[in-house]
Amino acid sequence: MRILTIIALLCFATLAPAATLTLDTGKGMQRLTTAQLLARPDVRIVDVPGDVSYHAAMRYRAVPLKALLPGIDPAAHLQFVALDGFAAELPGSLVTGQGAQGAEAWLAIEPPDAPWPALSKDKPGAGPFYLVWLHPEASHIGPEQWPYQIAAVRVLADPATRFPKMRPAADLPPDAPARRGFAVFQRNCLSCHTLNGQGDARLGPDLNIPHSPTDYLREDMLRTLVRNPQSLRQWPQAKMPGFSPDTLSDHDLDDLITYLKHMAAHRPAPTPTPTR
Repeated sequence: MRILTIIALLCFATLAPAATLTLDTGKGMQRLTTAQLLARPDVRIVDVPGDVSYHAAMRYRAVPLKALLPGIDPAAHLQFVALDGFAAELPGSLVTGQGAQGAEAWLAIEPPDAPWPALSKDKPGAGPFYLVWLHPEASHIGPEQWPYQIAAVRVLADPATRFPKMRPAADLPPDAPARRGFAVFQRNCLSCHTLNGQGDARLGPDLNIPHSPTDYLREDMLRTLVRNPQSLRQWPQAKMPGFSPDTLSDHDLDDLITYLKHMAAHRPAPTPTPTR
């Protein structure tokens, strides 16, 4: 009896915990459990040849993300909130445009009886839910647009509307590099960082309060930080990934740095420290 109990406990220990995904479309909140998602008739086996997070070919049970968000407006904005505070931002058009001419967004579901492997030695797996892409190159999907450990998906206004203190000055021309850099910031930085105290992510520091990195890093060092963070700063809890030229072009990096320099001159006044 003791042997059977031990075997049962070992089997239980290898099971992935049951999870719940929250969907908030602005028209009511819905919560779907792992079991409910796996029981959907549109669940498919999806083979991902170049998984960004696992750096290997992976196979998942997944549902089309578009099917979970019926009637979503292409102009809508999606936020994927992870268990660790990562908050990825994606335009709805990436989801509604899936098909032969674009990338296909799938929500991978971790089965309780077959947990996914750890992402690395010191990290858990990508479960319970993970946004994976088929044909990501067709829509220029970057690594920050593969959020894992997803807890909630929200339909929100775009970041420029939600976070006005992030916006470049209104008098800049439409094609100004700082405006292009703001778009680069939203795509690659907003998932981990706030700026001027605004944003939903909680992983990285604010990039303008109390100082912009352009205040204290030479431009070549800032470029090194973006390309290969560990070559500039090393510590065990470091989570910032490096952005290769394939992910973030030199032109986009130029515009991002221009945006950060611009916003350094548009920093809110510090809040006075109360005195006794």
